[in-house]
Amino acid sequence: MNLRQLFLNSVAQTSPAPVGIQVKKAKGIYITSLDGKRYVDLISGISVNNIGHRNDAVVNAVRKQTSRYLHTMVYGEHVQHPQVRLAQLLTSLLPSHLDSVYFTNSGTEATEGAMKLAKRFTGRTNIVAMKNAYHGSTQGALSLMSNEYFTAAYRPLLSGVSFIDYNHSSNFEAINNHTACVFIEIIQSEAGYIPGEIEFLKALKKRCSETGALLVVDEIQTGIGRTGTMFSFEQTGVEPDILLLAKGLGGGMPIGCFIANKKVMETLSENPVLGHLTTFGGHPVSCAAAIATLEEITSKKMMESVDRKEQMFRKFLFHPKINAITGKGLMLGVHLGDEKTVQDVIAKCYEKGLLIDWFLFNDKALRIAPPLIITEGEIKKVCKIITDSLE
Repeated sequence: MNLRQLFLNSVAQTSPAPVGIQVKKAKGIYITSLDGKRYVDLISGISVNNIGHRNDAVVNAVRKQTSRYLHTMVYGEHVQHPQVRLAQLLTSLLPSHLDSVYFTNSGTEATEGAMKLAKRFTGRTNIVAMKNAYHGSTQGALSLMSNEYFTAAYRPLLSGVSFIDYNHSSNFEAINNHTACVFIEIIQSEAGYIPGEIEFLKALKKRCSETGALLVVDEIQTGIGRTGTMFSFEQTGVEPDILLLAKGLGGGMPIGCFIANKKVMETLSENPVLGHLTTFGGHPVSCAAAIATLEEITSKKMMESVDRKEQMFRKFLFHPKINAITGKGLMLGVHLGDEKTVQDVIAKCYEKGLLIDWFLFNDKALRIAPPLIITEGEIKKVCKIITDSLE
């Protein structure tokens, strides 16, 4: 059997029609298949490769760390330089109250940890989430998803979770003195990259402060420079009580984290002791890669060009079939008329060597989330491919 057939036979599938590119190598914004065809990755592995595939600094950091040590002990027991250095670097970029980092393997694990932390610190049991939000697919994270199509098959989910409308302050009564925390994305990622309105976000923070609920800000997709600042909440004037990061943080290596105040985080260490555990969370190789990622973004000033590149996409993605473009920075939703048009465009772009995608809760929009290193010339080329595919 060939590699593709072995893939279909032995690797668990999550959809009936995977893209199925047989990857030979990847570098920068390009992925090359075994047959030599080169594709522009306009979705960054879903907002992961913010600094491009196989960034030299990340590769070198990984190599250096593998020459020293890999896993030595479950999280939080051994003093490992990459973990300590990464935690120090992250907290130096954040407001002073966000000074304690718990490392995980992924974004959904960061969500799980934040849910437990909020319940443990507040002594409360209820959680409020937004309709059409996505925070991961594990059982707890799935409980924060309002879409019945994706949740019905896995019930019963966690009790005590309620949903309110995004960008609407009218149902804030759901946030009360029984609420441990409220989960929010600064930009709703799977709804089609829908930004939170500033007044709504500020009103939400005020309601959380009044009721004693913790505000959990999910920046798993929006963070690490994707919207023009290291963290999207910096553009809103609203600061989280707990911050979630993952995806772009590792520069292509698996890592996530939840960040809170040290006094809040300390509640996981007593009554019961070992209140949250992970074996591989904060793996030293992934932490080394994350350090290199953050240093690359800042030293090469990658965020400075994000706004300009956003405007180029908005300028050159001009076509009668495009109803709207939502989002911020280099995470844009191109809204079309119907699902068929979206799928046709995706297929035609694929034929022309462009990888583009749709959204989990919005099948009428195209996802654009290229590496931050995409050039202005490359933006013009991919926009032409998209608009030509709309003809």
